[in-house]
Amino acid sequence: MRLTPLRALIAIVALGVGGFLFAWSGLFNIAASTGHWPITDWFLHFTMRSSVRTHALGIETPPLDDPALVQRGAGHYATGCAPCHGGATSHDSPVAESMTPPPPFLVQRIDEWEPHQLFWIVKHGVKYTGMPSWPAHGRDDEVWAVVAFLKALPDLEAEEYRRLAWGVEDASAGGGLDDLQAGPRDALQGCARCHGLDGAGGAPGAFPLIAGQTERYLLNTLHAFADGTRNSGIMESAVAGLSDESLRALAGHYAAAPLSEAPSSSPAADPESVARGQEIATEGIPSEGVPACLSCHAGDPAERHPAYPNLFGQDAGYLARQLTLWQEDSRGGGPYAHIMETIAKRLSPEDIEDAAAYFSTTAPP
Repeated sequence: MRLTPLRALIAIVALGVGGFLFAWSGLFNIAASTGHWPITDWFLHFTMRSSVRTHALGIETPPLDDPALVQRGAGHYATGCAPCHGGATSHDSPVAESMTPPPPFLVQRIDEWEPHQLFWIVKHGVKYTGMPSWPAHGRDDEVWAVVAFLKALPDLEAEEYRRLAWGVEDASAGGGLDDLQAGPRDALQGCARCHGLDGAGGAPGAFPLIAGQTERYLLNTLHAFADGTRNSGIMESAVAGLSDESLRALAGHYAAAPLSEAPSSSPAADPESVARGQEIATEGIPSEGVPACLSCHAGDPAERHPAYPNLFGQDAGYLARQLTLWQEDSRGGGPYAHIMETIAKRLSPEDIEDAAAYFSTTAPP
């Protein structure tokens, strides 16, 4: 029988109707307990790898060997990734092993991927696998932090992994926390993994200095992370589900931490850059409509609006990153974030570098 266009069309329609009726019948078993046929498993992974390879083309990989970058990704990996993909030495989650397809033990598989491909996977996730996309799509810097940790993961000993992912302090006892209820105490234990009990931020440059910030500023910041108005896949996940009582306890604890015990961790900056940054901080850039930084961020808390942060002693990389995120409309923040969004867009890259250098190398009054 000769194949004609009409007969071909009828065959295609018949196949479509037959497929729909088969799906409607419910005979296809979607149970994860049945697994995939080997050919199905191969085809799905072949498709996934081909898709990642194609879509990751053109992504430029920044330097990933900065210890601060690695540590920044470690804390999120331990709580957001390790339950499915395992830690440094084990992959023993019975829940993950019962998934279809089961998530890979990354220590053994991470070297199969290039950094730019890992970036695409972490940022966008993978359909039909349970691998989510990054919660804050404007925060590529956070995604690269996770990638930096992933590339370091296969070479980590168990103790080093524990130190990077869980910190060195025990926030469950002592430290003036005995009067806290279980919820706030548990929340503080989570915060201390990265920020330390003293708010100094662990490894140099890994996390912002939060010791001695005002309680109002810290509480506004935590609320902004919790409701998604300040973008951060790491912090949004960290504070999700915390009660207002816990957020207030966290803000109160770190506001009371002595700022003098958490000096700047930034490396020595170029003196000319620091001098230029001091000029921006004290006089602004009138020709560009940039006010003096210290008109809002005075070192003396008595002269500063309680909702504005102290910048003295903050890490230079952190300050520069926040200003750049404001320029890109990728940061968000509390009720006064719109002020900095306007100012940041009037700064050049050199202005940002100089102002960050000044505040990072200057002790608060």
